[in-house]
Amino acid sequence: MKKSFVTLFLMCVAISVSAVDLPKQGFGLQIGWAQPIMRLNSPDKSYPKDSLVNTIHLNGFKVGLVYDASYIAGFGSTIGINYTFGGAHTSWSKKDLSHSVRTQTLFNEVEMFVDWQYKFEVAKETYLMLYTGPTLQCGITLDVNQYMRNDLTDEVEAHRYSAYKTDNANEHLTRLNVTWGVGAGFQYKRYFLRGGYDFGLINPYANKEFVDALDQPTGRYTRGRLDQWSIKIGMYIWYED
Repeated sequence: MKKSFVTLFLMCVAISVSAVDLPKQGFGLQIGWAQPIMRLNSPDKSYPKDSLVNTIHLNGFKVGLVYDASYIAGFGSTIGINYTFGGAHTSWSKKDLSHSVRTQTLFNEVEMFVDWQYKFEVAKETYLMLYTGPTLQCGITLDVNQYMRNDLTDEVEAHRYSAYKTDNANEHLTRLNVTWGVGAGFQYKRYFLRGGYDFGLINPYANKEFVDALDQPTGRYTRGRLDQWSIKIGMYIWYED
C-alpha cells in the first residue's frame, strides 16, 4: 500500500513537471503556520479496540519553495518542497500521590507536494483558487521528552527517545507518510495566500500489531494517521503571465 501511494505521488510530479514550457508560470517562496496532528491509537486494552486516541496537536511553522504553472483556462498545478516544524507539551498531571508527569513532543520533517488548482480571475491580476493534491512527507526527527517530577522534593527525572528509533515496538513510527490535501487561496499579482488540510493516507506505525512486554501479540492492531493544517503566505520571485 505504501509503495502504491509513493508511485502515485511520483506520477503526479511527472505530470506537473511536464508543464515547464507553458507561458504562465512562476517560482517563489512561502512561509506560514502549520499544525501537524498525530492521531494514534493505544496498546492499552482498557480503550475500545481500534479506537483512535492520544491525538496530539503540534503547533509550528512551514517554509518552502514553490513552482506554479497554468495549463489552460485557469487550470494548472503547483509543486514545491517545504520544511515543517511542530511542537507541543502537556501540562503537569498527577501520576500518583507523590509524582506528576509531563510530555514534550518535537517534530521536524521535509515535504514535497503537488497541488492541482483552478484559479478564478475576479479582477485584473487578482484570483481566487481551489486546489487539491498529494504530499510526500519524510520525518527528520520526532523526539519525545517525558518528565517525572517528585512533588515532595521538586526533583525532575527526564526520559528522552526518538519515536523513529525507539526499542519499544508499540511506539516505533515510520518516517514516510503520504497525505492528500484540499484547500483554497487568493493571489494578487505576485503575492498569494493558501490554506488547507492534509489527510494522512498511511498508517505510521512500523509494527502492524501491538505486542506485550514479552513481544507477544495482544490482539490489538495498530491504527493511526498523521494529518496537518496549514496557512501560508508567499511571493513569486519570478512570474511570467
